[in-house]
Amino acid sequence: MTDHAATPPASASPEKRFTQLTLDTVAPESRPLAEDILTFSSIGLGGPYNVMLRSPVFAERMKHLLDYLRFDTSLSKRLNEFAILIQARLWTSQVEWYAHYPIALRAGLPAGVADDLKANIRPRNMQPDEEVTYDVCMTITREHEISDELFARARDVLGEQQLVDLIAVSGTYVTVAMLLSLGREPIPADKPLPFPEKPR
Repeated sequence: MTDHAATPPASASPEKRFTQLTLDTVAPESRPLAEDILTFSSIGLGGPYNVMLRSPVFAERMKHLLDYLRFDTSLSKRLNEFAILIQARLWTSQVEWYAHYPIALRAGLPAGVADDLKANIRPRNMQPDEEVTYDVCMTITREHEISDELFARARDVLGEQQLVDLIAVSGTYVTVAMLLSLGREPIPADKPLPFPEKPR
């Protein structure tokens, strides 16, 4: 006989899988990294950091990569954050969208572009560099390749380094979305879900 009591109803909030780390419970070798994260993270040690810090060496190296992709990349912050939001939408990642939507708007991404993306509509009124960012990110994620025509257009608009950095940030934020999914990391309980079609 199947034990149905062990399976929560579909409407129930899925439980967070990893106990929330604090400065007192993080691995001693990761404490300096955790202290650094707390200086800039809008979600403290929550979100992907709560999962990453289970693997101290990975967490440290991933943090260096994220530092480059967030703060030193050749892409403009507007396009970089747009690329992150594209992966957040493709993965229906509540935490990624919650964390990066306001950053994207502050970086100059038009709210209408972000809101169309959120609604699963190809954004209207995109600038040429936003169009190529959208097309590259969506195409390579869904089809695992891009055409020669799209490659040429992207290289013309972005240049080679920015195109490579666009792929790098896209792939890295797939990893972040996977970490968040693995841990079932939530947004703050008092905040509305960006994607209410996906339960907490």
